[in-house]
Amino acid sequence: MLQGQVAIVTGASRGIGLAIAHKLAEQGMKLVLIGSSSDIHRVGEQLKDVKTFQADVSNEQQMNEVVEATIATFGRIDLLVNNAGIGVFKPVEETTVEEWKRLFEVNVQGVFIGTKAVLPHMKKQRSGTIITISSDVGRYTIVNGSAYTATKYAVQGFSGSVAQEVRSYGIRVGTINPGMVDTYFANSTQGLPEKAEWLKAEDVAEAVVYMASAPKHMLVDEIVLHPLIQTYPVI
Repeated sequence: MLQGQVAIVTGASRGIGLAIAHKLAEQGMKLVLIGSSSDIHRVGEQLKDVKTFQADVSNEQQMNEVVEATIATFGRIDLLVNNAGIGVFKPVEETTVEEWKRLFEVNVQGVFIGTKAVLPHMKKQRSGTIITISSDVGRYTIVNGSAYTATKYAVQGFSGSVAQEVRSYGIRVGTINPGMVDTYFANSTQGLPEKAEWLKAEDVAEAVVYMASAPKHMLVDEIVLHPLIQTYPVI
């Protein structure tokens, strides 16, 4: 289904983004991988039909350049995975304005800029899928997560609205909202014993493949993933 199609994946240097890159490569997709550090180029060495770019997803000029390079190289864009994200978890009184701004720059502005950049090309070809890796806290709230949670609520609203805006062009927009995932996110350590029953990055990558592979007449607008052990707040 995805063989030969072209995908852009942000935040692909490690964790969920890296797992998504490998899973899409297994499907035979041509990949453009974006990372905020030079580590992204090492990922490109592991895969074929890949171009890598070190770029800041919150920088419109840089992202536009990546998208134009993708079109110049591959001629089209079939899938955008907005995966890049950061987390800050602390009480409101301890959260700085700089932290608040940077969270919104990466987690929300980055999604907006990436989506805006690919839409003209997807509209022209009258097809495409945009998937944003959000979080289950885009549906409820958590202690010490006010700033991070606010970004995920914003992403949910943005994605839902854009989905309605572009569906007449054959473009599908959706979110994947995982709960606890064993990665390096927010400066944590991957593979700790206490994370043994958490979701794995590969679980999220499988969900991306499922959403992107859905028949063209079907929109999977949201997938929520939780580890079996996770408890949920009453809302």
